[in-house]
Amino acid sequence: MSLVAAPPSSLTLDLPPALATPPGAGAVADGQGARAIGRGAAEGLFCGPAPVLVAHAGLTARRLGLEAPARAAHLLDVLELFVFVRPARFCAPTPTGLAIALGLDEPIGAVAQAEALRAVAGRLLGELAAADYPDLEAALTLNGTLTRAGWSWGERIDQALRAGLEAAGRNPRDRREPGTGLDVWNRLSEWEEVAPRGEAGSHPVDSESARIRLDHMLKGLGLDEARPTQSDYAAEAAFAFSPRDQKDQPRALLAEAGTGTGKTLGYLAPAALWAERNHGTVWVSTYTRALQRQIAREGLALPDHEGQTRRRVVVRKGRENYLCLLNLQEMVQQARLGAGDVIGLGLTARWAGACADGDMTGGDFPAWLPGLYAGPAAHQPTPANLVDRRGECIHAACAHYRRCFVEKTVRAARHADVVIANHALVMVQAAFDGARAARPAAASDTETAALKRIVFDEGHHLFEAADSAFSSSLSGQEAAELRRWIRGPETRARRGRGLEQRLGDLIGDDGPARKAMGDVLAAATRLPGEGAQARILRGSESGAPTGPVEVFLAAALDQLRARADPRGGSEDQGMECAARPAIPELSTAAARAAEALAAVEAPLLALSRHLEDVLTEEAETLDGGARARIEGALRGLDRRARMTLPSWRAMLNDLASGDAAGDPEFVDWLSAESAFGRLSDVSLRRHWVDPTQPLEATVIRPSHGVLVTSATLTDPDFGDDPFHLARLRSATGRLETPVRTLKVESPFDYASQSKVIVVTDVPRDDPRRTAAAMRALFLASGGGALGLFTAIRRLKAVYGLLGPELGRAGLPLYAQHIDPLDVGALVDVFRTERDSCLLGTDAIRDGVDVPGRSLRLLVFDRVPWPRPDLLHRARRERFASLDGSGGGRTYDDALARGRMAQAFGRLIRRADDKGVFVMLDAACPTRLFGGLPPGVEVERMELAEAVATLSRFLGPDQNRTPE
Repeated sequence: MSLVAAPPSSLTLDLPPALATPPGAGAVADGQGARAIGRGAAEGLFCGPAPVLVAHAGLTARRLGLEAPARAAHLLDVLELFVFVRPARFCAPTPTGLAIALGLDEPIGAVAQAEALRAVAGRLLGELAAADYPDLEAALTLNGTLTRAGWSWGERIDQALRAGLEAAGRNPRDRREPGTGLDVWNRLSEWEEVAPRGEAGSHPVDSESARIRLDHMLKGLGLDEARPTQSDYAAEAAFAFSPRDQKDQPRALLAEAGTGTGKTLGYLAPAALWAERNHGTVWVSTYTRALQRQIAREGLALPDHEGQTRRRVVVRKGRENYLCLLNLQEMVQQARLGAGDVIGLGLTARWAGACADGDMTGGDFPAWLPGLYAGPAAHQPTPANLVDRRGECIHAACAHYRRCFVEKTVRAARHADVVIANHALVMVQAAFDGARAARPAAASDTETAALKRIVFDEGHHLFEAADSAFSSSLSGQEAAELRRWIRGPETRARRGRGLEQRLGDLIGDDGPARKAMGDVLAAATRLPGEGAQARILRGSESGAPTGPVEVFLAAALDQLRARADPRGGSEDQGMECAARPAIPELSTAAARAAEALAAVEAPLLALSRHLEDVLTEEAETLDGGARARIEGALRGLDRRARMTLPSWRAMLNDLASGDAAGDPEFVDWLSAESAFGRLSDVSLRRHWVDPTQPLEATVIRPSHGVLVTSATLTDPDFGDDPFHLARLRSATGRLETPVRTLKVESPFDYASQSKVIVVTDVPRDDPRRTAAAMRALFLASGGGALGLFTAIRRLKAVYGLLGPELGRAGLPLYAQHIDPLDVGALVDVFRTERDSCLLGTDAIRDGVDVPGRSLRLLVFDRVPWPRPDLLHRARRERFASLDGSGGGRTYDDALARGRMAQAFGRLIRRADDKGVFVMLDAACPTRLFGGLPPGVEVERMELAEAVATLSRFLGPDQNRTPE
């Protein structure tokens, strides 16, 4: 395949050289061809002043050992060009990712990547010059704005767009639309209100109907008929969609489906049938974004209802995930006054006009876009600045309310057959609904359809999700965010809207409501404000702590310094210690902080009651917009006044009481967190010892049917009842009606497709030996390798020793916590570049879904034992009865065994995959491999033999040696 695309005859390309800098190599491609260059020459090209094409300026700088660059006229990042030309389209942020996105062959090596990068730029400009490129005038208008702001691509794009207009027979001389092109909010469609759906019915789904629907869905995807195991799974899953016979006793099923079973379509078949027959919504909840995307793709097999426009499948996330158009507009206004990144905002607006649903944290937004260049954090068009993380939405009072991405998604979800969400949203929403159930307006004020039928995919993570969702944390940052939510920004450098600005006109001249507003604004001044972290952490250097909460957190830090063993031997790496027994200063400060929070809570409740009265007393006169605005305001008030503040006060009052034991159902501790090598915040934390208690009460019991499914639910160590731990950790074991169980084996031949090796001669505590072992293994596999670490510190040490030799062998190495890419982008790169290698921790292990050759080797540096912190020790003691030893060994084993089984499951995703699992910890007990599929054998050998075994198993074509 030729790399160079011929541009239209009316377009003469003037492209500068292209620079590619994979690890350990460098190359440049220009009009004279492509050639390898040294690091010094590459650095000279990158630093200018001559124009140069790059892919991800920030990552390129990182590879060259330079600081992240500010935007510069000589740097033309082809990723920015891609976002402009193909907004909301997927691309891994590397030269290889760009090449594959444009249908070119995968470029191997620096020279091929540089050549491909230049070819990609030419092709993208050629697309703009095509007569059928959509909305040429709108693109021309926006590009003019970006060009005036100094965009390095501006002139070339202008030339291409004018060539396109000319080819379309339109005069390119003056075809710009009025305005700047930044005001995407004016060009989006509006949502339309539809009648409520009503209560769902109770018609059952029988097993045979589920099998038939599964076959229809498979045919719709162009696939063969269901395998017997997949068909059996769908038939059994139908049980979760049968009517319950007693209140608080849902139809519950625990279903383990081995990798390759096809469980997603297996449960979507009965779910879709139930939704159709009962005019209801099934919630499918996942732990990772990758699985959400997969389910959404497979949901396309659900045919649209004939004659109806409603969507069958909707992905639903919390408000904090979606682009806020008002935030975008305000940032654009500031940028046009000189305080912001007009170019970055313009590209974000370009994406917003083409995106599916405005999701900035896992949808089609290019998460790598804000990280291409360095700049002031407050002015960067990052998701953190553009979504509503702080609950400052003004709902129907917003000029963009009818075009709001959140409102569109909420309404679509109310009428969808299947809503795909995450465990956190489902649990938090259920808890929120429970907390406000007593108020009169609660019934009509919900952002989610009733959680009656729920499928928890990745069900092995339910316990961790519940642990997070039902926990409490009072920190300096969180208390300061509450102050800002109430009072608004108190410095000119920040944007935002306070309570008075959001609710002032709603309460009008009502005397009691006005008093409550004044009281809460005054009470909030006692919460941490600007500079709180510095005062809490550094004391007299930055001024004494101000207000009862700051004083409490400063006392908490004193107790931490007195009692905690710092992580990594330095307090700047973080600390934690038990909250009890509290030092005298902490107990006294806790009582005063609780009083200060009560003074905030009471007027918030008063404001909530006033708005409830308005909804009730003026129900017949309120229009839809006013009602929606009040209901939105009530959600924000209730979340803080009925959930956050009471939980904070409960922790503080318990600490102030002097009770040395505390509530046995909770673990309370103090924590000092670090960021960038120094302490960043202090917090008081409370977690349930067993978070399945609130999970059962708020989610499981109120539902009518629950399916908990995963590839790793069972544990063979529990003999006759392998689902025992799954019952305990999913809350289904708390139900009076016995939960059903199902185990479907994987169709894969693991004995021939995989190997498991424990290396016996690599010392645990020597990063150099660990790096040498990983280097030998990664080279033997020819890349496609994932290295998993149980500590970030060891990951960073190994990365520094591993990268150069892999680079010389042509194997790109990427790493979490090092490369300027988020986890999703790193996995995208790893999936796209088939011979790349990736280092990561838990988030990588849980988020990797890489079928095929791109993942053929997985290496653990150590056994992934649970960290023996205060919370885990309390749980181990609670669950010690599992093995009757009182030591909780079975509990620890089960957690480590589950993590290893989950990681192993990432290796073999298809029938033609081959993969090797390597454990570098010689002390790893054989019993921890008991969770692996039948047929897998564990072999113990020294490193040299492991390398030879790996090479033979994967084939000689995989082997690489440094040049």
